[in-house]
Amino acid sequence: MFELAPVSLWLEDYSELKALFEQWRAAGIADLRELFKADPSRVHECADKIKILAVNGKTHSLFESRSLEHLIDNLGAVFRDDMMETHGEEMIQLWEGRHEFANVSVNYSLNGRRIDIQMTGRILPGHEESWSRVLVAIEDVTERETARRSLALSARYAEGLFTHSPVSLWVEDFSAIRQLLEDVRFQGITDFRVFTDVHPEFVERCMSEIRVLDVNQATLDLFGAKTKDELLKHQDSIFRDDMLPHFREQLIDLWNGRLFQRREVINYSLSGEEVHVLLQFSVLPGHEGDWSLVQVALTDITARKKAEAYLEFLGKHDVLTKLYNRSFFVDELNRIDRKAVMPISVIMVDVNGLKAANDLWGHAAGDGLLRRAGEVLGKAVEKPACASRIGGDEFALLLPGVDEKGAEAVATNLEKLVLLNNQFYPGLPLNLAVGRATRFPEEPIEETIKRADLQMYRSKKDYYDAEPTRRRMS
Repeated sequence: MFELAPVSLWLEDYSELKALFEQWRAAGIADLRELFKADPSRVHECADKIKILAVNGKTHSLFESRSLEHLIDNLGAVFRDDMMETHGEEMIQLWEGRHEFANVSVNYSLNGRRIDIQMTGRILPGHEESWSRVLVAIEDVTERETARRSLALSARYAEGLFTHSPVSLWVEDFSAIRQLLEDVRFQGITDFRVFTDVHPEFVERCMSEIRVLDVNQATLDLFGAKTKDELLKHQDSIFRDDMLPHFREQLIDLWNGRLFQRREVINYSLSGEEVHVLLQFSVLPGHEGDWSLVQVALTDITARKKAEAYLEFLGKHDVLTKLYNRSFFVDELNRIDRKAVMPISVIMVDVNGLKAANDLWGHAAGDGLLRRAGEVLGKAVEKPACASRIGGDEFALLLPGVDEKGAEAVATNLEKLVLLNNQFYPGLPLNLAVGRATRFPEEPIEETIKRADLQMYRSKKDYYDAEPTRRRMS
């Protein structure tokens, strides 16, 4: 039975090892583990006390030895590298009074092939006092251990991809949400969009059922959280305001079977700053039936959104004055004209003395006057009214819904704002030529602008006609 056993069997004599243990105990050694840590050579000393009496045929085939003598002469090739650390664990088990010991270790065949082994040893009955007969069984578990190492390597690789991804990753459980949707479907609801219109509280309930399983470091960095606990405790600060409509659209997509989704949304960092993100939602493979494992990837697009907003601003605004530009003015004029808005008033404005300021003080002084004009005109109107720079020193105020009396009030307020502005900028006064007109019934809006322009030019002429008098007074 020993010779024909399907596992490697070793019959060994541990009596000298037992005698060595008794010497150490007599010398006051109580903790063998600490002894091995302090002096690893003691493990080799113990191993040298073990005598191999016999091995079976399976042992020779496993370790590629020709005979017992051939195997014993080459034990250094079989038991090498870190094998002594695990060998020490076997001896510690014997030191602690056990008659059986077990371990998982690594041996090598005489040709250098790595062999992962499951080793089990037992002091044979009748030899408990002397340890003169110990049977050791070695099972080749290389295939199992190789698979385990491969699995562990894959797990570490996947964990590394998740943890160190430059994109914010969330692993979530949507199973409760799926159950809620199924309950609604069971009630006979077919149009989920209409259902959520009537029951907006259902969207909030679904949102409260999201269970976050894990987030990566990029998520903490994106939202300014120090730990996962801090992030998860303040989710209501991150997902707020217009996030609910976006989540509703996400639910509608899930209702319609779209398990992969992309959309741009706005979240908030824990400090309250807007974070524009591209949200990519995916039910992970194998979990399509219960949605218990969902990955959400958030790519920070805040910089892109700011650039887009700035480009949009440039497309509609004048950089110097921060007012709307001529292109916006024309579009707004056409929109108002198409809708036949009544009443509507127009105020045309021109900066007096701009050329003289440029000639005397340089264009920086002229630009300063234009910026100040922008400040004044921007404060003079509120939406839906708008102020635009339509030329070098020409400005226009569109006042939809404002009659003649209202336009007069705006013009009067404009004069007050100019006086106030000049108090903050002594030395070079701002002076505006202003003309206003209110649209007559059936009058083309262009004619209204012409009438306001004409009045503005009269104001400008009066300013320059009075220039010699102002100079003499000065």
